[in-house]
Amino acid sequence: MIPSLVVAGTASGVGKTLCAAGLIGALRRRGLVVQPFKCGPDYIDPGWHGYAAGRPCRNLDIWMLGERAMRESFARGCEGADVAVIEGVMGLFDGARFDSCAHSTADIAAKLGVPVLLVVDIAAAGRSAAATALGFARFDPALPVAAVALNRAGSEGHARGCAEAIAEVSGLQTLGWLASSPALALPERHLGLQLAAETDRRDAVLSAAADAVAERFDLDAVLRLAGSARPVEGVERRERTPPPADAPVLAIARDAAFSFYYEDDLDLLVAEGVRLAPFSPVAGDPVPEGASGVYLGGGYPELYASQLAANAGLWRGVRALHARGAPILAECGGFMALTEALIDGAGVRHTMAGLVPGVARMTPNLAALGYREATAVCDSPLAPAGATLRGHEFHFSVWDIAEPPSPAWRVEGPYMPEPAAMGHAERGLLASYLHIPLAQRPALARRLAAALSAACGAG
Repeated sequence: MIPSLVVAGTASGVGKTLCAAGLIGALRRRGLVVQPFKCGPDYIDPGWHGYAAGRPCRNLDIWMLGERAMRESFARGCEGADVAVIEGVMGLFDGARFDSCAHSTADIAAKLGVPVLLVVDIAAAGRSAAATALGFARFDPALPVAAVALNRAGSEGHARGCAEAIAEVSGLQTLGWLASSPALALPERHLGLQLAAETDRRDAVLSAAADAVAERFDLDAVLRLAGSARPVEGVERRERTPPPADAPVLAIARDAAFSFYYEDDLDLLVAEGVRLAPFSPVAGDPVPEGASGVYLGGGYPELYASQLAANAGLWRGVRALHARGAPILAECGGFMALTEALIDGAGVRHTMAGLVPGVARMTPNLAALGYREATAVCDSPLAPAGATLRGHEFHFSVWDIAEPPSPAWRVEGPYMPEPAAMGHAERGLLASYLHIPLAQRPALARRLAAALSAACGAG
């Protein structure tokens, strides 16, 4: 077990991502190989941490994956690293339910045996910051907070005063603080932060965060705390071997429009003998030659709808694969791109692939957010009819259609008034707003690999 630390928060928006990215950068400057993780179903924050660390960030989620798969993901991700930094999700104790801490950041920290560094936003607080820290320290004795970090301090005196008050009433040590500064602001938009890969501020913000942490955090104390993490036991090790030259090829769209993928899922596909062929629909790339199937992940197709609509070669290739029943997996943004048209935030209609009936239309407000249990309505490249899987959805668009003619899933989840049909499944096509992590069940990647092999032979 390498030294590991969870960077948690009192709530969303307190600066967890900034503190975690700054720690990653500062520790990397010390010559350490840092493995980043993100709790929960997030695709955007991991991009920032991946750039800061120089290696892919991985997700940890008990609700979707189960404890065993979550622990295995953590252990595999830590291979070759010197230290792990795990960013939490929402507030420390926020999970899938209001009446339990199950599946929360605290739950993940406890099950991994990793200490928690709590980020407290003191922008509009003085001694009250101590009350907040005390509440989190005592809320659940089985899930303790080990230390705190302060964010958005008005001055060094402000930070020192809050740290002294926190130590007085809770006994928690403050390991560092960050100032309230425009240079430390991560750019935002709908769905959360702006993608690290597409902002020209990325390098400057990450450098400023690493500078600030190096200057104002006790990194030796941080590493001592991380060193108290318990060993992760009972984890199966898997050999990673590249697929053979004649392995089936899965074309995977990876650019500013389609970027939401879990690294563990891609690893699992490769382990099952699938070759991944990245391509960029936004740049005008067609489906790669020899592909046995296509994976269109989530992202921001609404921001690049004109480029996607103009990529006639892409849609010809996708339609040709569909015509022969090849596997086509489309999630959220990918689902939107396979509809008849995408109506962007300005009301402009862009013609899309037309493989899914109806239109995807952007709305000014959040349309759906949350974990989902999904039962397959029919056989698909991922699962047989009747199989129940776990996933999540998060989108600002709606699917304008009276009733799905060939639904992929029957879904239910928190804040849903009743179960509902979702998505479109037809032959090898599986398209919906759902993000379904493959790591929750080994059979998912195996089934998709088998479908790609069959399509490769038929092609």
